[in-house]
Amino acid sequence: MSVSALTSFRRHSEWADVLHYHYPWPFADLMHMVGRIKKPAILTYHSDIVRQRVLMPFYRPLMHAFMNRMSEIVATSQNYYATSDVLQHFADMVSVIPIGLDPATYPSPDTQTIDRLREQVGDNFFLFIGVLRYYKGLHILLEAVRHTDLPVVIVGTGPVERELRARASNDSLDNLRFLGQLTDIEKVSLLHLARAVVFPSFLRSEAYGVALVEGAMYGKPLISTEIGTGTSYINIDGETGFVVPPGDSKSLRQVMLKLFNDDTLAGSMGEAARKRFYAYFLADSMGAQYMDVYERVLSQ
Repeated sequence: MSVSALTSFRRHSEWADVLHYHYPWPFADLMHMVGRIKKPAILTYHSDIVRQRVLMPFYRPLMHAFMNRMSEIVATSQNYYATSDVLQHFADMVSVIPIGLDPATYPSPDTQTIDRLREQVGDNFFLFIGVLRYYKGLHILLEAVRHTDLPVVIVGTGPVERELRARASNDSLDNLRFLGQLTDIEKVSLLHLARAVVFPSFLRSEAYGVALVEGAMYGKPLISTEIGTGTSYINIDGETGFVVPPGDSKSLRQVMLKLFNDDTLAGSMGEAARKRFYAYFLADSMGAQYMDVYERVLSQ
C-alpha cells in the first residue's frame, strides 16, 4: 500500500471512461473508496480470498462496499460463480466471461528444439506447467506415480519446489523430471510432445487453470480435479479428459494409466479439448465480450 499510488491512481482515472479492476487485490478497494471514484467501473473476480480467515471479518465490510459500487462484476467461469458465496451475494451484478488465449501469440516450435527435448525427456509424458505452490497438488501427483512407469514432466519453479524435489529423490521417482523455468518455445515444444496435461490442484485457490486452456489449444487430453472452479469448466469429465476427486492419488493414477494405455481414447479426448478451446476460449471472443460490458456500463 502506498500514498503515492493513491494520488497517481486519482490522476490516471481522470481520463478514463471505464475503470476495470482485477480481484482479489484489496488495495484496489481502498484506492477506489478513498479516491471517491464516480465513473463506471467493472471488476473481474478471479478468486475468493481463501487463506485470510482471521482478517476476513475486518476486511469484509470494505469488500462489500467496494463491490456494491461496481457497475458489473465478471466471473471467469460459470462453475466459480455457482460455488462462490461472495459472487452469489452479488448475483444480480454478475456476468461470466471465460479467460481466452490467442494461438497466434504462441511461437511455432522448431524441429531442433523438439528433438532436443525429446532426447532429454522422451515423449508421451504427462505434463504439468505452473508455479509450484502448495495448492497445486503436486505432492498428490508424486504419490500417484509411485511404483509406476508413468512418465511425468514438471515445468515451473515456486515455493514448494525444493520439498517436491526432495520427495521425488527419496521415493526414487526416476519417471519424473523437473525442468524448472523454460522459454515459451520450449514450453510449446513440450506441449507437442506430451501425452496429456495433468493439473492436480486440490484447493479453491486454483480458480481457473490457464495451463489447461493451453493444453486444450494444442489438442491434449486434460486431467484435473473437481474443486468447484473454472478447471471443471475448461475440462469436461469423460469428454475432454478426466476430472477426479481432489487429493485422491489412486483415482489420479487410474485415469493416467487409462490415457497412457489407450491411444484411441487419448486422441479422441485431445481432439474434443481442441474443439472446446476454439468454441469457448479464444482471446478474440473474450475481448468482444468485455467490449460489450464496457459499452453496456457506459450506456447506463
